[in-house]
Amino acid sequence: MRHALAIGVLAASLVLLVGGGVAVQLTHSAGGADGGHADAYTVTAGISGCGDGWQEGTAGVQTFDVKNTSIAGMEVYLQSASSKDVYLDLESLGAGSTTRAQATIAAGKYRFVCLPADENPIAGPVVTVTGAERVADATPGIAPVTQNDLIPASKAYGEWIEGRFPVLAAGVAALNGDVASGDLAKAKTDWLGAHLVYESLGAAYGAFGDADAAINGMPASSTTALSDPDLTGFHKIEALLWSGAPAAKIAPFTSRLVIDVGDLRTNFPNARIDPLDIGLRAHEILENALQFELTGKTDAGSHTNLATLDANLAGTVQALEPISGILKTRYPDLAKTDAAIAASRTLVESYRHTDGSWVPLQSLTTAQRESLDAQIDQTIELLAPIAAICDVRRAA
Repeated sequence: MRHALAIGVLAASLVLLVGGGVAVQLTHSAGGADGGHADAYTVTAGISGCGDGWQEGTAGVQTFDVKNTSIAGMEVYLQSASSKDVYLDLESLGAGSTTRAQATIAAGKYRFVCLPADENPIAGPVVTVTGAERVADATPGIAPVTQNDLIPASKAYGEWIEGRFPVLAAGVAALNGDVASGDLAKAKTDWLGAHLVYESLGAAYGAFGDADAAINGMPASSTTALSDPDLTGFHKIEALLWSGAPAAKIAPFTSRLVIDVGDLRTNFPNARIDPLDIGLRAHEILENALQFELTGKTDAGSHTNLATLDANLAGTVQALEPISGILKTRYPDLAKTDAAIAASRTLVESYRHTDGSWVPLQSLTTAQRESLDAQIDQTIELLAPIAAICDVRRAA
C-alpha cells in the first residue's frame, strides 16, 4: 500500500461546510480567537454548559469564539435544531483552547452540540435566528452521515473487491506461466494487465494488511526495486523483467506472487473494510497517484505510470459508487466531480497507443505534464470534500 499523504494539524481542526456544498478543513491555533472582535459571540463548549453565550442572532454571517471549558478534547457542531443538518464541525478542540469560526445562516432555529470523547453528546439551548429566510452565500447544512449509512456501502464495496480477485488470480497465474515457459515478452504484457487490476482496488488497501506490502510493496529507502533483497511482488518482478534478467531468476518471485494473491483472496472475507475508509480513500487514491505515479517514483523499469494512473482513476470511480446515494443529497458538486474524473481518464488514455502500450511519463512535454497535473489537481480538489461529508457524526 502506498502511504497516504500525511497532513500535520497543529491545533484545533475546523471542518467548515461552505458555498456549493464544499467542505473545507481549516486550522486555527489554540487560543487563536481575536478577543477584540466586537461582532463575535463567545460560546462555551463544556460538559456543564454547551452553547452558552449565544442567545439570539440575525440572519447572515455569524462569528463565534468557541471555548472548550472542559479538561479534554471536544468536537462541536452547529446544527439546525429541526433538521439536524450540520453547519459547522469543529474537530479536536483542545482543552482550554478557543477557536474562531464563522457560518452564514438564514433565519431559523439552531443549537450547538458538544461531543466529549467519552461522554454522551450534549445539546445546547435552541437559539432563534431572525431575519431573512434566504441569505447570499449561505453555508449549506449537511445531513449527518451515520455508521448505519456507511455499513451497506462498505459491504457492497467489499463484494466488488471479492469479485475482482478471480481476475487478479488469473492474471498472476498467466504471468507465472509465461516466466516458467521463458516467454518474457508475453510476461511483460501479462505483468501489466495483472498489476492494473490490483491498482484498481485502491479503497481496500487498508483491509489487505501485510498482503499489500508483499504484493505491491515499494523498495526500502536507499535501495531500488532491483537491489532490495527483501522486496517481493509486482515491483520486484517489474524491475527484473525490464532489466533483462533471465527467467530462472524471475520465476521464484512470480511463484511467490501467485501464493500471496491466493492468500489475500482466502483471507479477505475475514477482513473488514472500515466504512470510514471509503470516503477517505476516494480522495487518497488520486492523492497518492499524484505523489507516486505522476512523479515516476514507482517506476521500476516498465515506464507504465500513466497506465497505473488510469487504473487508479478507475478505482476512484468504484470507490465512489457505493456512496453515491449518500452523496447525491449532500454534495452539490457530485456531478462536476464525476465529470472531472471522466475528463481525467480521457486525457490519460490519450497517451495509450492502439497496440495497448503507453507513452512513458518521461516522454511527455512540459506542456503535457502541466495539463495532466492541472487536470488531476482539479479532480482531487473536487474529491476532497467527500471525506468530510462521509465523516460519521454522533447524534445529539
